[in-house]
This record gives sequence, C-alpha cells and structure tokens, in this order.
Amino acid sequence: MFNSLVFKYIATIVIGMTPIIELRGAIPIAVAAFHLSYFEAFILSFIGNVIPIYFIVKYIRPLFDFFGRWKPFKIVIDWATNKATKKIEESEKLQNFTALGLFLFVAVPLPGTGAWVGSLIANFLDLPPKKAIPPLVLGVITAGIIVLAVTASANGGIQYLLQRM
Repeated sequence: MFNSLVFKYIATIVIGMTPIIELRGAIPIAVAAFHLSYFEAFILSFIGNVIPIYFIVKYIRPLFDFFGRWKPFKIVIDWATNKATKKIEESEKLQNFTALGLFLFVAVPLPGTGAWVGSLIANFLDLPPKKAIPPLVLGVITAGIIVLAVTASANGGIQYLLQRM
C-alpha cells in the first residue's frame, strides 16, 4: 500500500496541506521519500498548500470564535492569533502594501511564513478572498519554485557525493 502511486500522491497533498510543514516540507519528502518526479512533487505540494487558503481567509474567525470556548482549542487559537498579529505589527510592508506584503511573506520559504499564516494575516486584515487569494497563491508558487530548486540542488549534490564514494 505504501508503495502505491495513489498513496504517494495523496500523502504529498496532505503533507502540503499541513500547517507549518506545507509545501516547504512536502516537496523534499515527495522527492526523497516517495521518489516522485520534481514536477509531480511540485504540483501535488502546490495543490495541497493552496486548498486551505480560501477556507482560512473566509471562515477562520467564526471557527476561532466557536472553538475558542474550550481551553485546549483556545491555547492553539491564541497562539495562531498572536503569531499573525505580531507579523502584521512587525511588517510595514504588510501594513502599507498589503498584496505585495502577503506575496513576499508567503514567497520566502522560511518556517512560519507559509500560506497558513499568510491566510491568517489576510483574515486579520479583513481582506476579502478576492484580494487575498491571488498574492497568497503567487507566493506559494514562488516558494515552491525556490524549494524545488534547493531540493534539486541538494539531491544532485548528494547523488554526486554518493557516486564518488
């Protein structure tokens, strides 16, 4: 089962959907562990990473309000809210150039700068999905290209070293 192509595809999409890991982790895992092509890894990771964007931008506040009544959820919600609010306060670009700021924030593939937090920021800035989604998706594409290039470079370098041993 774990060797089936369908499992590898679904696992890559699910990893891409996972907060914090997102596309930044899904691409290298898909290439190294699942032995998918770079193209397959990119497309599947991208699909997984963009699926949550609309739902977070549009519906996260009512969910936070509903689940925030229970302590275990409140801890996670407070963490996410504080992280998004702190990012907004720290970044002049997010405050002055919202679309560009969101794009740059998501495009730089560093921990905590992915589509999930970018979507939270868009929600807290009260951006409608029509204005928030395009820069978020373009940021995911850019981050994916960067991660893909780093993964391909690392993979080629490792293969080169293994051939020399």
